This record gives sequence, structure tokens and C-alpha cells, in this order.
Amino acid sequence: MSPRVILGCGNFGGIGSAPAFFGQGESEDEAFALMDAAWELGITSFDTADAYGGGRSETWIGRWMAARGRRPSLTTKVFHSVVGDPADRGLARERILGQIGSSLERLGVDRVDAYLVHEPDPDTPIAETMEAFGELLRADRIGSIGASNVDRAWLEEALSVAPVSVVQNSYSLLDRESEDVLSLCAERGLAFTAFGPLAGGWLTGKYRRGEPPPAGSRMTLRPDPYVHLDHNAVYDGLDRFEEAARDRDVDMPTLALAWLLSDPRVTAVVVGPRRPEQLTPAVAALALQLSEAERDELASLFP
Repeated sequence: MSPRVILGCGNFGGIGSAPAFFGQGESEDEAFALMDAAWELGITSFDTADAYGGGRSETWIGRWMAARGRRPSLTTKVFHSVVGDPADRGLARERILGQIGSSLERLGVDRVDAYLVHEPDPDTPIAETMEAFGELLRADRIGSIGASNVDRAWLEEALSVAPVSVVQNSYSLLDRESEDVLSLCAERGLAFTAFGPLAGGWLTGKYRRGEPPPAGSRMTLRPDPYVHLDHNAVYDGLDRFEEAARDRDVDMPTLALAWLLSDPRVTAVVVGPRRPEQLTPAVAALALQLSEAERDELASLFP
């Protein structure tokens, strides 16, 4: 498979970096099953963060690699607390240099392929953060520098200090706030990887007008990032999008992922399946090429 699909491991042992959900999400056995399935499909890039599941995600990826004798391309991130301590966070130099050591130990490797700022730190100068990342790059503890959840101004300042190579932002048919960042990445030759390609499940069709969200879905566990989508205009767009998928004889997740993968500015998408069969749309999306006109038409379905 193309390296344009990345396995997101944010649900291993939790739901992202939220301390309230540490120990929940996928169990270690379920995480192993997802990594096995991804590898068999040719998905050999894994994305995690030190705080995902309170360190469980990195730990389980490390155990899987040791058990299977496999070495995927690894991306991890730094900002949040691994133990859920609100005082233990941020991107100060000493904290970064300490956190990378812990990440490498949990993963059981000497070097990660990409190390990302998980989100900006308003309390630490960007230059201090980027200089610390530069130190890690020169020491060959990381293969490249990246940033997640950043805007254009942050990225431009960071690029003036260190060779940022990849940006990972939320981007989907229902979240296009990163258009300006995507354009900057294209201009400067940076990789852009899209997370949240299905907008927390909204682009799968699982949320229906006037019906309660399915048990265990994002809208029942962590709805805040998506509650604004509970709107008639969005449901109207989803109805039209479902019809567009049916016209192409594919399901909604496949079409949503194809919309991203057909954009030459998008380097890769991060998919976060809860079950192995949920990897199928990513495989199908790679085979569904959309023209620029088709992409524009699909984008116009949503407000």
C-alpha cells in the first residue's frame, strides 16, 4: 500500500491525551490486532504521542514491534502530561529533552522518524522549542521535526528557527480551517498529514438527524470538538454526501478519505480505526481518484 495512509494509535489505552480516559479505549490485545491488520495491508507508518493513553500507546507499539520483529516508521509527539498532571506539560527545552528519552524507552528504539510539537505552548518561546528540536535532530534521536495543531503564523516563525518537515493538522470535508497551512506547506515543500479525516465519525453517516448518537461514539465520549456539527445544514450536506457515495458505489468513509487523498497537497492521512475492518475504506480510497472538479463539488455540499 501507499505510504499515504498512517495508522493512528491515539485510542490505544485511552482516547487521545485526555487523562479522564487513560486506561480506556482499545486494550493491548485489540491494539495488537489493529497493528497486525494494518501491517498486513501494507500500512507501515504508525502515529502516536507520549501522552496517548497515559503512555500506553507508545508502550504497546514497542511491545508489538518486539514481539513481531517489525519496525514501522514512527511518529510521536510532545506537549501533554503522560501522567495526567496539569502542571507537567509544555514545550520548554528541558522538558522536551526529557520527554524524548521516555518516548524512546517506551517504544524500545534509539530514534523516532518524526517528532512533533503536539500543540503550541503559549508559555514558551517558539525559538526555544525549535532549538531543542534541532538539538535532537543533530543528535540523531529524531529523523525529522514536525508540528501538529498549528496555524500559519506559528509555522512561519518555527521555520525561521529549525527545519520543520511535516505538519499534522485536522483536515476533512467538515474541517477546512487548515487551508492556509496546507497552502504554506505546498509552497515550502513540507509534508502535510491530515488527522481527523472522518471528523470524529460524522463523515461515516453514523450520526443521524433527530437520533441520539450511538453508544461509545465520539459524540458520547468527547463531543466538544464536534458539537457544532449537530446542525441541520450539516445533516443536509451529509444526506447529499451519502448520495454522492452511493452514486460511486462506495461508502461514505471511502469517499471522505478519497477527497483528501486526491488532493496532491495532502501527503498522507492518519486513520484511527477502532476495529480492523475499519481499515477497509482507507484501502478503497486509494483506488478512487477524484478530479479537482469532483473535489470542489463535494466540498460545496457542506456549509
